[in-house]
Amino acid sequence: MADVQSSAEPPVPLGSHERGREIDALTEFDRVAAAGRLAGYRIRSLDLTDRTFALLATDTADSVFLGCAMEPDAAVKVRAGGALVFPPAPGLPFDPYRGTLYTPDELFAGLLDAGYDATPDARTYRWYQETKATGDVVAGMLRSIHDDTVSDALDEYLAGARVVGVLGGHALERGSAAYAGAATLGRRLGRTGMTIATGGGPGAMEAANLGAYAAPFEDAMLDEALDLLSTTRRFRPSVTAWASVAYEVLRNRPGGGTSIAMPTWRYGHEPPNAFATHIAKYFANGLREEGLLARSNAGVVFLPGAAGTVQEVFDAATLNYYRSDSGPTPMVLVDREYWTETLPAWPLLRTLATGHPMTARIALVDSVDDVPEALTHLTAAATAPDGPR
Repeated sequence: MADVQSSAEPPVPLGSHERGREIDALTEFDRVAAAGRLAGYRIRSLDLTDRTFALLATDTADSVFLGCAMEPDAAVKVRAGGALVFPPAPGLPFDPYRGTLYTPDELFAGLLDAGYDATPDARTYRWYQETKATGDVVAGMLRSIHDDTVSDALDEYLAGARVVGVLGGHALERGSAAYAGAATLGRRLGRTGMTIATGGGPGAMEAANLGAYAAPFEDAMLDEALDLLSTTRRFRPSVTAWASVAYEVLRNRPGGGTSIAMPTWRYGHEPPNAFATHIAKYFANGLREEGLLARSNAGVVFLPGAAGTVQEVFDAATLNYYRSDSGPTPMVLVDREYWTETLPAWPLLRTLATGHPMTARIALVDSVDDVPEALTHLTAAATAPDGPR
């Protein structure tokens, strides 16, 4: 062992690991362990009960095992060898050490057989409510670890992508003209190669994810989906009925376009939608909201919404205001009457931007049909040689 250690690279200290030193597949574990050195690696959510010999024979100095099952003698050895071991947390309805984003099928597992209350999504929300009420410090730690690993997986997935956020109210009903408009917008942006990212819930968020899913298909597919979805217009009183209709759309036309959803168990009464292919679901709503806006590098579109959407408008404005020397992040508010009279956020936003480089990054448009051109204009204006810096 001493010879192997002396000829290999020095261990990577805690807090300075690279993504290339993360292992979340058994094939990768076997490949690295065969070289006799796991030092400095982060091994996540693997069943290593059949890898005892490899663990006993391998250098594990400064490695971290997150939620990996292993035999007791192997666990003793890797700890003695300098590894930090976070054991599996039995009985949880979620994996706090997961290394991938969620899928709708994972969160809604059991929906059609036993109803929404039996799904991992609903059970995780109940666990969150119970542990938050008791102030369990271990549960808080597990929630934090979970959210960090989800963010890590999200960054890996979005590397190099042009992401446009589409935000709006969860109360927007299926069957309405506004819902159809949000879906059409998602389809149109998806067809330009952008990755749609939403807050992941019902209403405008579901509509935008639906549009992204419909992007590869002929236009009639979205019309058919909208007709079917209109038979169950809202998620109350039955999330089961609401989500089941969405799954009928997916079964009718599998293999749609990809998109991102970023919902939260903070608002557990608001279920995730089934049309986003990749879901980054968080316990901490603040991480979710700031993370969505920060990752929307191609712009953010704000459809009409209530308090949550207004908060997101000014969260995005704050990022733009204090980040003016970085790349442009266009903000487009949709529905002139809504944002100037119903909830007059636009006058305040425009006043805030006056005399500031942010002024080239905001726009108010009449309808979703105007959004693509507005995004193109704002991006071009902010990046022009004589434009704002």
